[in-house]
Amino acid sequence: MVPLLLVLLLVLLLFGLGFVAKLFFWVAIAVLVLWLLGFVARSGGSGGRRGRWYRW
Repeated sequence: MVPLLLVLLLVLLLFGLGFVAKLFFWVAIAVLVLWLLGFVARSGGSGGRRGRWYRW
């Protein structure tokens, strides 16, 4: 009985990790798209020079 419970626990753990990994994959894609849009649509700086699109 104990080995069966351990196997079921392992399956649940791996399923949860797979779900989290897939979620992080979609979050990474969204961040990449936002970064690319910010890079393409950056505003012009002073003196006709294109400035940085980030604030730091």
